[in-house]
Amino acid sequence: MSFKIEEKNNYIIITIQDTKLDTNNAPTLKSELVLYSGKGIKNIILDMSNCKYCDSSGLSAILVANRLCKNVDGTFVLCGLNEAVDRLITISQLDTVLKLAYSVDEAVDLVN
Repeated sequence: MSFKIEEKNNYIIITIQDTKLDTNNAPTLKSELVLYSGKGIKNIILDMSNCKYCDSSGLSAILVANRLCKNVDGTFVLCGLNEAVDRLITISQLDTVLKLAYSVDEAVDLVN
């Protein structure tokens, strides 16, 4: 699996372990997100600190996570963005839609 999932009390942390979030692994991430949402998980932190590249499939998975959380009055936080991925988020104007944090600790504070 190209990501690690840690279940906490009221949220999960998904850490992307590949250097890319793209057409190869984004569909798997989407299915995991839907699965956890179905289990009643309302708050998701997506840690992308290992990720150096993200394409439209990756952005789509990120938006799925955001929508799933929003639909159940939960919180989705994206954290650990490197410069290239951060630029992509900004260019796509998703920085106005998504909650962003620098670190997992900061993301946890936003969830709690």
